[in-house]
Amino acid sequence: MADASIALNRFGLGARPDESEPSDPKAWLKRQIETFEPKPAAFAAVPTRAKVAGELADYIEQQRQMRQAGLGRRQQAAAAPAAAPMPGMAPQMASPAMQPGTPEPGAKSDDAGDPLKAARRFIGGQVRDDYATAVGARVTAALTSPTPFAERLAHFWANHFAVSADKLQVIGLSGLLEFEAIRPHLMGKFGDMLNAVERHPAMLLYLDQAQSIGPNSMAGRFIASRPRANGQKAGINENLAREIMELHTLGVRTGYTQADVTEFARALTGWTVGGIGRGPGARLMGTDGTPGDFVFAERLHEPGERTIFGKRYADGGERQAQAVLDTLATSPATAEHVSTKLARHFAGDTPPPALVARLKASFLKTGGDLPSFYRVLIDSPECWVAGPVKFKSPWEWTVSTARALGMRQMLPLAAVGLLNQLGQPTWKPGSPAGYDDIAASWAGPDALVRRVEAAERFATRAGAAIDARALAPKLFPGALTPATEQALARAESPGQGLALLLVSPEMLRR
Repeated sequence: MADASIALNRFGLGARPDESEPSDPKAWLKRQIETFEPKPAAFAAVPTRAKVAGELADYIEQQRQMRQAGLGRRQQAAAAPAAAPMPGMAPQMASPAMQPGTPEPGAKSDDAGDPLKAARRFIGGQVRDDYATAVGARVTAALTSPTPFAERLAHFWANHFAVSADKLQVIGLSGLLEFEAIRPHLMGKFGDMLNAVERHPAMLLYLDQAQSIGPNSMAGRFIASRPRANGQKAGINENLAREIMELHTLGVRTGYTQADVTEFARALTGWTVGGIGRGPGARLMGTDGTPGDFVFAERLHEPGERTIFGKRYADGGERQAQAVLDTLATSPATAEHVSTKLARHFAGDTPPPALVARLKASFLKTGGDLPSFYRVLIDSPECWVAGPVKFKSPWEWTVSTARALGMRQMLPLAAVGLLNQLGQPTWKPGSPAGYDDIAASWAGPDALVRRVEAAERFATRAGAAIDARALAPKLFPGALTPATEQALARAESPGQGLALLLVSPEMLRR
């Protein structure tokens, strides 16, 4: 595989027929570090955080009123203190899975008093549209960006800091985590990206941080003094603390203990989302305000000094958890963890130890400077081996196929539907670990059949307008195998030739 083809396909997102191949592949990649646009024109149509979070707040308030109305007059009077969500908390809600077209946005409003029907209508209406618009914007940016290597890096970090839109509260916010917390810091410091991610409403709601209340905080003592009719109690939620350590920074089995997780979770209490809950409780606890804004609610914070990794962190409110994050951001274990993942993404499912070591050394030397990190990657011979080193995920295959066909946009719902069909719904990995980045997760027989079917549809739409034999050398300069050339030459029609090209080994691997 020639260097130009590696730059276009392994580092980038696939070649476009209307763009020339880079004459100096490494210089082409390094220029993208300097010229990356965090907010491309494609994002102009994406709903703002205030709009998306405001819709969520409206829905939560509707749910609260439904529950309240469902109580009998005597029950309502007896349970009045429990009618609103706990201070600082977004209530637990039914989360039916969202699929394109589910359920009818225009259905009659017969869901009064039925929270499940209300949830389905909410998902099927504006939230589905917000999600689809964000997916469409992401696809358009990937198809049209002059910096495809940088776009790939944005996708990499979005999967590293994964949230899943399977959770109702996160559907409309999932894309905004990538657009607002990751892309602006893509060419900055890892620690700045980490901080932005952990303060974003998508992450705080996904990992239930908005429900974490220190038992000895003002709110915790108040709730303990007034037992709730539904049995809920104030308490620490460890989800965010655990995933920050296990997935976002240190990695699994890297020396931290359960006590470290618990103490970090205590330090994080008070980190929450503003404007999601409404009413006097939210105002009292300081969690009102603009929907979707990060809020530190002092009255939810567990007081006291914390000891984590054997280091003491003073009781400083928001600054306490911030200090822990600063420690994690530059830890040698964090450097090892993110270096291994980046090496796996660009140099093969089994990361070369020498590459990991060079990346780690750069990370530690520069304090997590990401452009320096990326330049080490570009200059490493392990990333330029001639044979393909990775099997494309459905997202990668979809984007590279659309780029190969010269497409500059994809209808939002069409993009959502195709990626669902191929098995990788955008921002819906199903767990905080994100999607797997190894061939075994994507190269199964059923997955390949789905790609063949999609390739045939793409080819049918293109008709005879695209000559696969002329297109192939532009997509894979100096890298087209004789077997693929022969298969294209023997194709019985232009459509068949194009379909064969779209599922060729060159297109399936990078």
